[in-house]
Amino acid sequence: MIRLEKVTKYYPTRTGLHYVLRNASVEIPARAQIGVLGRNGSGKTTLMRMLAGVDVPNQGRITKWGSVSWPLGIASCIQGQMTGRENTRFVCRIQGLTSDDMPPIIDFVESFADIGNFFDMPARVYSSGMKARLGFGITMAFDFDFYIIDELAAVGDASFKDKAKAIFQEKRLKAGFVRASHSFRELRAECSSGIVIHDANLEYWPTIEEAIERYMSIAGLSREDEDGAKTPARKAKSPKAEPEATAGPVASSQDRAAARAERAAKRNDRSRTSDAAGSPVS
Repeated sequence: MIRLEKVTKYYPTRTGLHYVLRNASVEIPARAQIGVLGRNGSGKTTLMRMLAGVDVPNQGRITKWGSVSWPLGIASCIQGQMTGRENTRFVCRIQGLTSDDMPPIIDFVESFADIGNFFDMPARVYSSGMKARLGFGITMAFDFDFYIIDELAAVGDASFKDKAKAIFQEKRLKAGFVRASHSFRELRAECSSGIVIHDANLEYWPTIEEAIERYMSIAGLSREDEDGAKTPARKAKSPKAEPEATAGPVASSQDRAAARAERAAKRNDRSRTSDAAGSPVS
């Protein structure tokens, strides 16, 4: 279980304090599947960081019973100078494993991440997708009571996505999830209840559908925006007026030549008038 009691979080800015949360209180039961919704900049990432212990509130208290993962998706556990194998060993040490406990964890991560020889190369040469696969594999190698996931995008080919989906389903049977996402489809499929962050307030809703309805109301979304990835629609710009079509048949080459001669004559008349105006009086 995770309990927030009158949690306030703010950051100093040039214009004063920016509040992410004000006196937020909520209790997340064990094995709960919570979806977190909020507009960009509302404080979802900050909430995830505080739940994981990466950040702390300015006021109030967060109490946790059981183990909580690092925030998957926002706090990379990958160190660029170390190889994938060394990164895995490092995390094992942080989690208190001995050298004898490490081999099965390392084998799991190497197989799950499926990055081939890159597993023994420095992570700084990895693509962003490879880092995400390695980080995901390291996180899934450990059993936590709560997994903190912030806007985790699907990476890899269809085979990797199937593996990720399967292990998520396995972990859900014995652990809780707190997941932030803009995808209503994902939240409906994986979450049972929801939290909505709006104007530094944290609202808990007993069903994910109620949370989605509340978020849609706040964000000004309609049923046409059910994918959850769209922002409130902007007013459509008025279409530019099409140029009026020239009436009558297309001008012949003789007509065009006559028009050019007329324009040239007018320019000559203006030039003579200008010269006359500038000549000195005798």
